[in-house]
Amino acid sequence: MAVGDRLTDDSRDWDTGADGTVRMAVVGLGGYAVNRALPALSAADYCEPTVAVSGSPDTAADVRAEYDLDRVLDYDGYHDGEATDAYDAVYVATPPALHLAAVETAARLDKHVCCEKPMAATVEGAERMRAACRDAGVTLAVAYRMQFDPVVRRVRELCREGTLGEVVQFHGSISIRLRTAWGGALDTWRTDRDLAGGGALPDLGVYPLNTARFLHDAPADAVQGSTTTTDPAFGSVDQHVAYTLGFADGATGSFSASFDAVPESHFQVLGTEGRVFVDGAFVPRGQRRVRADLDGERVDREGSGVDEIEETFAAFGHAVLTGRETVATADDGLADMRAMAAVYESDETGARVGL
Repeated sequence: MAVGDRLTDDSRDWDTGADGTVRMAVVGLGGYAVNRALPALSAADYCEPTVAVSGSPDTAADVRAEYDLDRVLDYDGYHDGEATDAYDAVYVATPPALHLAAVETAARLDKHVCCEKPMAATVEGAERMRAACRDAGVTLAVAYRMQFDPVVRRVRELCREGTLGEVVQFHGSISIRLRTAWGGALDTWRTDRDLAGGGALPDLGVYPLNTARFLHDAPADAVQGSTTTTDPAFGSVDQHVAYTLGFADGATGSFSASFDAVPESHFQVLGTEGRVFVDGAFVPRGQRRVRADLDGERVDREGSGVDEIEETFAAFGHAVLTGRETVATADDGLADMRAMAAVYESDETGARVGL
């Protein structure tokens, strides 16, 4: 297969086949869970939704009817261990500060976990989540959907096999207008620092951070960054963020994110022998446009259009059924939490912060 054509190859390099189905409890029925995650989970291989947990009886009833779920629970019922015979694993889609309690309960109930990003609202919370699941012997994966996007996985192959030469720089940007996204209100958990753990950085800026770390072999070893909030409506969270990431081998990353800008979503990998630019890189279920210079060939392709959210659930189910380690592990999520905490430290001190 030509190098350019490989960029739109949607084959599953992680799929070895598996027998059975992982029954999933969806903890938290916010907009993303209802509109994006549940449709993907119901369509995914190797897993299916069977239980919903929500503080909204009306939403839970609607979801139960639409997906023919076995049970719906309120949060007290979930934490008390009700209906544990109806699910094997949980998908945690609550605001980040509530991830810890949901994951610790899952571990206590001997249930595997797929947790939304960011992993927690604090580094300490992420560490406790990892420890709880390790002690219980259950899988804890972070739902980094870009790691299972076929275009991103093909770019990873090109990076690691040397097609781009020595990888020297990563660039990425993601922005939305929070006022018009998800109902158009700013008084949501996303602008509550206690619930979200931050603003544009953990909600959006984690995408290029994790994608760069996923693509590159060398560990990240330092960050420097700054945040700005000029509109009081965003409260104490960062409205905009820009930061650089240093890797142990000398490669660098330069990334930005914004809650209040023209929608943007792109990622670029620059090497000594080639480059790959992905437009629409982080749009959920987006049709990636890939432009690249590879082996002297100019490539311009439309991505596969595969639903990377569905792929993420399928990969999680496959990992649980086969015992193979998930790509997006708790260690992966914790590394991002530490890097983002270092960005905030750098913003306060003006200094480069080692990881």
